[in-house]
Amino acid sequence: MILDDVKELVAENLGCEIEDLTENTNLIDDLNADSLDIVELTMAIEDKFGVQIPDEDLEKVRTVSDIVKYVGK
Repeated sequence: MILDDVKELVAENLGCEIEDLTENTNLIDDLNADSLDIVELTMAIEDKFGVQIPDEDLEKVRTVSDIVKYVGK
């Protein structure tokens, strides 16, 4: 399931517990991700799901759910 894979990547890259993540978890507000964290997470997502996330779309990806919607396209 995409949600579980995304949660696993977020937990690995941002150093949080997978059990603490919900679809509404905000990467910046809830997990204190900085710009470098977001870039590293984006690279992991691109590798795992075989997608390319342009910089202009990256600004729109703020929650776990946003990532799921993006890679599920």
